[in-house]
Amino acid sequence: MCDQVLDFIKFEINSYFQLKKIWRFLLKNQSFIYKGLLLLVSSFLIVYLFPKGGTFKYEFQKGKPWQHPTLYAPFDFSIIKSESELEIEKKAIIDAQSKYYRADLSVVNEVKNSYVIQFNNFFKIPVSNNDYNQLFDYGKYLIDELYKYGILPVSFRHRGNNSVFLIKGNNESTLNFNDFIRLEDLKNKLNEYIVKSPFQEYLNIYYELLFEVVQPNISLDEKFTKNIIDQAIKKISVFRGLVQQNMKIISKGEMVEGEKHLSLLSLKNEYSSRLWNQYSYYWIIFGYSILVLLTFLSLMLFINNYRPEIFDNNLEMTFIFLNVVIIIALTTIIVNFDVKLLYAVPICILPLILKTFFDPRLGLFTHVITILNLGFIVPNSFEFVFLQIMAGIVTILSITQLQNRANLFITVGRIVMIYLLCYISFTIIHEGGISNVNFVIIGLFLLNGLLTLFAQPLIYLYERIFKLVSDVSLLELSDTNSKLLKDLSNKAPGSFHHSLQVANLAETAAAKIGANTLLARVGALYHDIGKINTPAYFSENQTGGVSPHEGLSPEQSAKIIINHVKEGIEIAKKHKLPDRIIDFIRTHHGNSWVYYFYKKAQETDQKIYDKDFQYPGPKPFSKETAILMMSDSVEAASKSLREPTVDKIEQFVNSIIDKQIDEKQFNDCNITLLEIETVKKVLSKKLINIYHLRVEYPE
Repeated sequence: MCDQVLDFIKFEINSYFQLKKIWRFLLKNQSFIYKGLLLLVSSFLIVYLFPKGGTFKYEFQKGKPWQHPTLYAPFDFSIIKSESELEIEKKAIIDAQSKYYRADLSVVNEVKNSYVIQFNNFFKIPVSNNDYNQLFDYGKYLIDELYKYGILPVSFRHRGNNSVFLIKGNNESTLNFNDFIRLEDLKNKLNEYIVKSPFQEYLNIYYELLFEVVQPNISLDEKFTKNIIDQAIKKISVFRGLVQQNMKIISKGEMVEGEKHLSLLSLKNEYSSRLWNQYSYYWIIFGYSILVLLTFLSLMLFINNYRPEIFDNNLEMTFIFLNVVIIIALTTIIVNFDVKLLYAVPICILPLILKTFFDPRLGLFTHVITILNLGFIVPNSFEFVFLQIMAGIVTILSITQLQNRANLFITVGRIVMIYLLCYISFTIIHEGGISNVNFVIIGLFLLNGLLTLFAQPLIYLYERIFKLVSDVSLLELSDTNSKLLKDLSNKAPGSFHHSLQVANLAETAAAKIGANTLLARVGALYHDIGKINTPAYFSENQTGGVSPHEGLSPEQSAKIIINHVKEGIEIAKKHKLPDRIIDFIRTHHGNSWVYYFYKKAQETDQKIYDKDFQYPGPKPFSKETAILMMSDSVEAASKSLREPTVDKIEQFVNSIIDKQIDEKQFNDCNITLLEIETVKKVLSKKLINIYHLRVEYPE
């Protein structure tokens, strides 16, 4: 019994440690696991949107030569009719179909009742009873004759076949439309009847009486007529011939047009329908899945190799893949709804947005991957892929710095122009001229351009959702009249002036090595906002001769100095600054030391804890944050220069930055030693210009 209990305890302990091991593995590799799930989910969504039928293995276009081997029918299939043939047959049915009219029987009864009431008002002449009855009966006879077929409303227009159907109650009869009496022809019709009767002298009285009581009772039953036409149209056969197995369809080099084009379209449709079954369905899904996975895997590898900082950011990876899925989903929905609206989908909005937030290379590569996937679901895939890739290239090559609103309109104009040129060129190739240019498609391209302008509000929305930063938001943040920078200027004027100097240095250095100049400038402007809370403890803000640090221990002073980073992050989050700007606050000192107070502490007899004099980090992890660290350190230390010369300044800059290199402050960012040397030269040159000596003017 004891052995069983011990075995059970051992089993539970082993299970616990095994689960703990698995949990540690998951935590350690959570980033890669997330990216794997992102890859699978994105691929699943796209494959789900793809058509589930088989794909015809030959590509062909109307008006172009058949570039494949001679094609023979693999099985018997029917030739489908062209759209024009079907439209002609539909029109013939509509023109030949007799209209259905409906008689309102209640109107006749109302007219007869009204006739009985009104008769005495019109026939007041003295007549015998016998004559009176004859006049009365003849009036009823006239009503019956008038309503034998029915009376139409005034100015009624009839179009189509004169042979019509009349529905009276449950009875249906065929007659000529001219058998109906129009209300405006009532007098002429009465003349025809009365002139042959013995009551000619009462013609005017009968006319006045009947005109008073007679009402139209015939109406066109448009709904019933349309239903009959629709039923007839549904019975139209879409096929007009048969191609037997092994019959030659088209030879290599023959033009794809006319009957051959219809035969190929028919074979393509039949092939797709025959290929689809439960067994082949799974194979088709499997094939699509491999292709989509390959495209997305290529995208991930590209990002990992050329933009590793994006690859390490799960939120940004989610943003990229989400946009790809949205574009493909939108295009698929439009194609399923009406394929003619395909060219109204603003696909170029994808590279435009990605270029705004990241870089042109990533935008173009992602655009190409998206277009390759869309090639599975759109008709004329070659034309579509060519058209969209050309438009994407123009988008990437255009100046799209969205802080200048005119640039977006210029880019959209170029996109539309490329669309039009490519479409007209394809039309010329297919038709041999431009006479058949479809102006509806041209209108769709113009609509595409208008929809692409929505990139601006979409970028704003993405900034709020994904915490991204665009040039527009950076431009807004660079305004020194903003509330936060105003507070810094008022409460810590020395720190504000220092930030302006650092911003100028960082911007110039960033431009020299190809970094984001606007990002570097904005990051520099906000990097010291943590000094707002304790401005007097920083030398650039001290105006009197007494320093607040004189009454504090080195540890306390170092803590205040170091805390400006932590407090800056808190202030930035309170004012909802983007994370990319907060990164500058977080990293501008890396894990460097507060040397002044560290050396001062070493002079005392107290025990020193190194961590008390060291910034918490992290180290800079981008070119822009590295540039800020160098610019900040150089500008701050330059205040201590006495009688600066060119050699002194150059040695001074080199010593500060070399020390940062020795401390491995730049090991986590993608800046090279060559770029660091370039930054050194830029900072030296800028400081020389700042501290240059003026010639002494005579008194």
